[in-house]
Formats: sequence, C-alpha cells, structure tokens
Amino acid sequence: MNSFDKISVGGEARTELHDLLNLTGAEISVNVLPAGAGVPFVHSHRQNEEIYFVTEGEGKAVIDGEQTDLKAGDWLRVSPSAKRQLSAAPDNALKYICIQVKANSLEGYTMSDAVV
Repeated sequence: MNSFDKISVGGEARTELHDLLNLTGAEISVNVLPAGAGVPFVHSHRQNEEIYFVTEGEGKAVIDGEQTDLKAGDWLRVSPSAKRQLSAAPDNALKYICIQVKANSLEGYTMSDAVV
C-alpha cells in the first residue's frame, strides 16, 4: 500500500479531491468560475469552516450579506454558520481552491505534530 496519493487536475469547473486523494481529515476542491458566473446557491455548513485561496482572477464573496472583493493571492476563512456565495468578476474568471475542515478540530500543526 502506498503512503501517498497523487493526481493532476485539469481545467474542470470543479474537482473534489476527497475521493481522488483518499482524504480523511479535509475536503478540498479546485474551482473555476467563468467571467460573470457565480456559485448558483447561497450556503452554510453545520460543522465545517471553509478556507478559500484565490489562485487566479478576480471576483467577490458575499458572506452574511457583506461583500468582500477577491483577487489572486487572497486567502479567506468563513465560519461554518455564515451564509456565503462566490462569483467571478464580469470580465475575469475566478479560480480558487476551497478547503473544508471541521471547525475547532486542529490539535497540532507543523512543528507540534512533526516527528523528526
């Protein structure tokens, strides 16, 4: 059995990595919204916070009715209960990675969890 999984992601509108990488502690998706397009629904979560990383383009997020602009290089964390919806700018696609993890579940990180 391999101790790692590796895949390549193309230009699909949405690729969920949970099953493809056999993830056990997070859900990660790679997303592309064409210029002028948006996620077609407003949503929240029961337990999972979401962390968004904008890799290319521009757009906006509306979170609990408050708008924040997004551009390449931005990171955004959204609490589970917040209602959110993302959209691309009218003239620019928005490409982003979304990481979902259970809120308040982090018990160790980098140096505190590393075994040397």
